[in-house]
Amino acid sequence: MPGGDDFTLNDFEAGGGEIASYESSSSPAKDLEAVYEIPVQISAVLGKASMQVSQLLKLNRGAVVELDRKVGEAIDIYVNNRLVARGEVVVVEDRLGVTMTEIIKSDRG
Repeated sequence: MPGGDDFTLNDFEAGGGEIASYESSSSPAKDLEAVYEIPVQISAVLGKASMQVSQLLKLNRGAVVELDRKVGEAIDIYVNNRLVARGEVVVVEDRLGVTMTEIIKSDRG
């Protein structure tokens, strides 16, 4: 870049397209504030099963579907349909939760 290490970053606003200045001396947390409000979809996959539609239609309330994972095996955590971590199921009061035990590095650069 001509003129030094400073550069500009588009700070997206509906229809605005204003430019915000990014300086290398600002704090990393401040630099990320623009993305904090972007919604993402998080999925925790306990396991998977394959069956024919006819088998699926025969399931009744209380039926057990065997998954491809064993008890205690890590579950997959996806953000926007991309595997980002593995973790464990936890119970917090009367709700289920997930703790991340391993972060998956992305091959994309």
